[in-house]
Amino acid sequence: MHEISLCEDIRTTLEEEAVKQNFNQVTKIWLDIGPLSCVEPEALRFGFDAVMRGSVAEGAALEIHAPKGDAYCLACHSKVQVTSRFDTCPNCGAAELQITGGDALKIRKLEVV
Repeated sequence: MHEISLCEDIRTTLEEEAVKQNFNQVTKIWLDIGPLSCVEPEALRFGFDAVMRGSVAEGAALEIHAPKGDAYCLACHSKVQVTSRFDTCPNCGAAELQITGGDALKIRKLEVV
């Protein structure tokens, strides 16, 4: 389950930002987890509390937002929404899609004290 290592990376980022931005505690964290990011939101949620124990984010609430997957069709030159990296263009059926969004895991916002 690579979501645990992602939680560890989030923890490291939060600890570094606490020093840079001079805050003591994260009370809430908002994450964007795109449908094309290869991250399972529920698996990440499962490991979040355990990994954050003893850090500036211990006890923090976690809110996950799932932005849409976006792509550009190289065949018909249209912007389309996709749910999988292997989708075909809903307009022309071509498989030549370039992913343009929804493929990332990002910390969107923090609530800190």
